[in-house]
Amino acid sequence: MANKQSALKRWRQSIKRRTRGRVRRTEARTAVRAVREAATAGDGDQYDEALSRAYSVLDRAARKGAIATGKADRDKRRLAALRASIDA
Repeated sequence: MANKQSALKRWRQSIKRRTRGRVRRTEARTAVRAVREAATAGDGDQYDEALSRAYSVLDRAARKGAIATGKADRDKRRLAALRASIDA
């Protein structure tokens, strides 16, 4: 445990930030899972809607620093490739 007042404040701030980041990461994983479930169901309209939401959530999480930009791009690329494999 920190002793200095400034260190205590930094500790409190880090807890708040970690909680916010955890929420965004969970939201992103849930959105990706919804896209994959729509893909296995084979519903094109539901897939497109879930894909659009996943893109938005991944971009937001990357912009806020909850996940790395490269991870967001990689996930989006894989989801788009999944759509291409479904159509084929």
